[in-house]
Amino acid sequence: MRTQQGVTDLDGIPHNHASIVYDTHMSVDTANDLSLARIEQASRLIDPVFRNSPQFRDLTLSRRLGRDLLVKVESVNPVRSFKGRGADFCVSQLPAGRRVVCASAGNFGQAMAYAGRTHGVPVTVFAATDANPNKVARMRTLGAEVVLTGHDFDAAKAAAREHVATRPESLFVEDGEDPRIAEGAGTIGVELAAEAPDALLLPVGNGALVGGVGRWLKAHSPATRIIGVCAEGAPAMAHSWRAGRPVATDRAETMADGIAVRVPVPVAVGWMGRYMDDMLLVGEEDIPPALELVRDTLGLLLEPAGAVGVAAVLRHNPEGKKLATVLTGGNFSPELLRRLAG
Repeated sequence: MRTQQGVTDLDGIPHNHASIVYDTHMSVDTANDLSLARIEQASRLIDPVFRNSPQFRDLTLSRRLGRDLLVKVESVNPVRSFKGRGADFCVSQLPAGRRVVCASAGNFGQAMAYAGRTHGVPVTVFAATDANPNKVARMRTLGAEVVLTGHDFDAAKAAAREHVATRPESLFVEDGEDPRIAEGAGTIGVELAAEAPDALLLPVGNGALVGGVGRWLKAHSPATRIIGVCAEGAPAMAHSWRAGRPVATDRAETMADGIAVRVPVPVAVGWMGRYMDDMLLVGEEDIPPALELVRDTLGLLLEPAGAVGVAAVLRHNPEGKKLATVLTGGNFSPELLRRLAG
């Protein structure tokens, strides 16, 4: 848990903003680990539209940051996020004749809808009533049935589980629990390994990205420090990593809806414990400058969760001569688009 300034201050979160209210007391499933062989298999089998995304160093961005930063751009594909990798790998291996049900803030739902179209699998997505309307519209355009219910992502997930419990023809797929999703995301690590960055900063939502990429890099670029990034307004995964067990919060309030997790998935907490070296937190005030910096230097419009790695560099100045981050998504809300385009 060390940073350039010492121990990461996870206790610095105002308790009236996102306090810990209960510990799930669930043991982490250490047997449900991720497979290097399946990550390698996924790197060959997943839809080519998601593979070999651009990764480069931009001189202007690095100068503005005062750091050598490599970016991997995961927003230039049909679902505008890294989620297509894991969804395609997962859906391609599901049994025929089942309807897939999942919960999503929007990006995973789009990815599952796209993969369902590709592989002929019907998909139902449960999302919160205040989900990003652009993401909801795109999920429906891609062919998913979308059910809006619950006040946040975790409430929508609970509704999805209840729905599947009474429908044996349906199969619930959970991002952060199904290893195939994390292994598909781990193909990003396959593509980054040759760069051998000193530190890689990854947004942490349900934990599939940091689990899959961390699994590959710990084997193929062991000197690379894997650093997760959470929003201060949604610190459940940060608390869970520190505690070594799932710790839920009463609220998840952040503009970065893609990482607004309130109830951690136990399996993903186990992955973080094995494959992540540090966790950094960014505040709401840190995210807009990162979005604007990426816009002005790279010409990319990202959603808030997609830029938290850059926000962490700006705020924390982490150790390492060569840094890298993944720009994980570009499914912005109409309000954010107006702000960024202005």
